[in-house]
Amino acid sequence: MRAIIIGAGIAGLAAALRLSQIGWDSLIIERAPTRRSGGYAVTFGGIGHDAAERLGILPDLQQRAFVTGEIVYRKPSGERRFSLTGEIIAAIMGPRTMNILRGDIETVLYDKVRDSAEIRFATTITAVDQDAHAVHVTLSDGTVEHADLLIGADGLHSATRALVFGPEEDYLLDLEHRVAVYMLDQRPDAIAPGTAGTLSSRGRTVAVINVDDGRTVAFFGYRTERGARGDDPATVLPQVYGDLGWVIPEVLASMARTDSVYFDTISQVVAPTWSRGRVVLLGDAAWCVTLFAGYGSALAVGGADRLGTELERHPGDLDAALTAWETALRPEVEAKQKLGRRVKGVYAPANPFVLWLSQLPLRLAALPPVRRYMTRRFIKG
Repeated sequence: MRAIIIGAGIAGLAAALRLSQIGWDSLIIERAPTRRSGGYAVTFGGIGHDAAERLGILPDLQQRAFVTGEIVYRKPSGERRFSLTGEIIAAIMGPRTMNILRGDIETVLYDKVRDSAEIRFATTITAVDQDAHAVHVTLSDGTVEHADLLIGADGLHSATRALVFGPEEDYLLDLEHRVAVYMLDQRPDAIAPGTAGTLSSRGRTVAVINVDDGRTVAFFGYRTERGARGDDPATVLPQVYGDLGWVIPEVLASMARTDSVYFDTISQVVAPTWSRGRVVLLGDAAWCVTLFAGYGSALAVGGADRLGTELERHPGDLDAALTAWETALRPEVEAKQKLGRRVKGVYAPANPFVLWLSQLPLRLAALPPVRRYMTRRFIKG
């Protein structure tokens, strides 16, 4: 059996790894010319942790995970509001959860699959045709590839979804925020090694995280009514954040020296079905829960693992395998999407009082009853 996987991100690489374990061959198509690195920090746990254990990548992920020694919450001037210690952060997260950069998850997966799957960079999908026996995929290099299954793991703006399921606007739910993420070439002096600082003010938030191996990542998220919807972060971010102090001027200046900037809307993908015939969507292409829910990487790995399991359980019956897979996974996905839509209202609130209320549980997190509530509500819920 053979699969063509569109996208060499977390979902696509995890699918290739799981399929190799059940005896499938995979061709991975990636539009980027080379592998990406970095990416924002994610909390990886739940079904992702369990799947990583079954896939044999958990020890490698744990080696690349980082422990944040302190998160300092700042005022717009840079003055300290309050902080969470590493012990409190660990208690809130729970024992089977880790902090890790998205790019590091991809690196671990890539190292596992690069010898067992063909990966074709700088290539895109241009057409899809399928029949009772195979799916036929036309690529931008002029070749036509044939397989038993096409997996669209090509993210929020999935070309696979557009070709097979319909135009993007039919599936995207805009949550009226934008996000920008990039790696810094040096750690700002105001960010101590192994710590993070964050600031929220009038519909905008910034976080600067130093990983204990020395890398530093900057994260910006803001409500889109705050400013322009342009596509150039070098123009838009100074417009939105230019009046704020702390490390923000330094971080904005460093954008000119970074390799790449991820800049996009925060949107969910809401699709009534994740498969059509021999084509299945996986990860953000199928269900993007957004960073508001904070579970995307775990769902990508967990969803890929479960897909391989159902294909193995239903040999020769693709429809049964895909139906069983979606039936098992959809309740958790929809619960996380619901959480993401609910959290939207208190993420970087424009009203200072709502901001104070949203941060109150964090201020009280040192108290055991509040810490237990937060763990149950946001990590396990």
